[in-house]
Amino acid sequence: MPPFDPGAALACLADYPPLPPAARLALVGGVVRDAFLGLHPRELDLVIEGDAAAYAQSLPASAVTVHDAFGTATAVGDGWRIDVAMARRERYPQPGALPLVEPATIEDDLARRDFTVNAVAVTLDGSLLEAGGALADLAAGRLRVLHDRSFVDDPTRVIRLARYAERLRFEVEPRTAELAATATLATVSGGRIGAELRLALAEPDPVAVLARLERQLPITLDRELIATALALAPADADRGLIVLAAITSDDGWLEQLEFNAHERAVVRAAATAPAPRSERPSAIWRAWHDLPVEAVVIAGARGAGEKARRWIDGLRAVRLEIGGDDLIAAGLAEGPEIGRRLRRTLERRLDGELAPGREAELAAALESGVG
Repeated sequence: MPPFDPGAALACLADYPPLPPAARLALVGGVVRDAFLGLHPRELDLVIEGDAAAYAQSLPASAVTVHDAFGTATAVGDGWRIDVAMARRERYPQPGALPLVEPATIEDDLARRDFTVNAVAVTLDGSLLEAGGALADLAAGRLRVLHDRSFVDDPTRVIRLARYAERLRFEVEPRTAELAATATLATVSGGRIGAELRLALAEPDPVAVLARLERQLPITLDRELIATALALAPADADRGLIVLAAITSDDGWLEQLEFNAHERAVVRAAATAPAPRSERPSAIWRAWHDLPVEAVVIAGARGAGEKARRWIDGLRAVRLEIGGDDLIAAGLAEGPEIGRRLRRTLERRLDGELAPGREAELAAALESGVG
């Protein structure tokens, strides 16, 4: 393989506003790795020997978020985002704890990173820096930690290892695989595990990533269920949530991982979604009308596939042309009877018992005894 041209990494700067002059500054990590591999970088990470927050605030950004404890800042503008980090050394007071950091050189910063393929940087004057044989590992398609305590210091790296291995199609170096096999997430906060799990669910092949993590995570991986569910999923469904609902129903665990109330509600709904009692459109609608689409997809994958397809492709979108105000204007008193009549009218429309249009719907809703 020919020598890596640092200009391939610097070329991505054309997608961002001009960077102000600064002390020693470099592109680092994923942006350089991806440029080496001929991939379009997902983000722009900079490391600076100096004040990251001040530098981020010098960018033409609409918003800057500063994380003082780690010497990092994020600048966001019109269609772009730049993460800036102070070059630093790290010390972990105990396994799984957040690191204590101190200013250092860019070379020191590379040495504290998770995997060698991310321990590479290009300064803005075009100098190429690496640690731990980063370029050799990139050329070989190999994932390797920089030291034997890597997964002890930060066990969430084992989730990142699975993500990189599947996305980049890299082999895991034998010693790194041995260390990963004994890694435990027990020393890490739930929120940090949850953040990494979210990233895993967003990968192009989350099932392959999760298959590498069955020992570390309390999940059940039913590949057939997940494949069937994803095949049913419409464009407006959250595919990551579908996979999450397929691998766990443990609401308590998800709360520990700091998944939000909506996400946990989807998982609960998927675990308890009923099967429609008949093939009638109204029965399908009645069973699922108040469920999120991801829960219906899981119910379909568990055996009600044809009914789920009918609900997804049409039944869920059916609406009456009339509303409660029309019934009140026609003389009905406000109250729960209004909702019952509208629901029953909708079910009759779904079952093809009504002619289309407002007049037929209103007449049906006003019939005595309806509801």
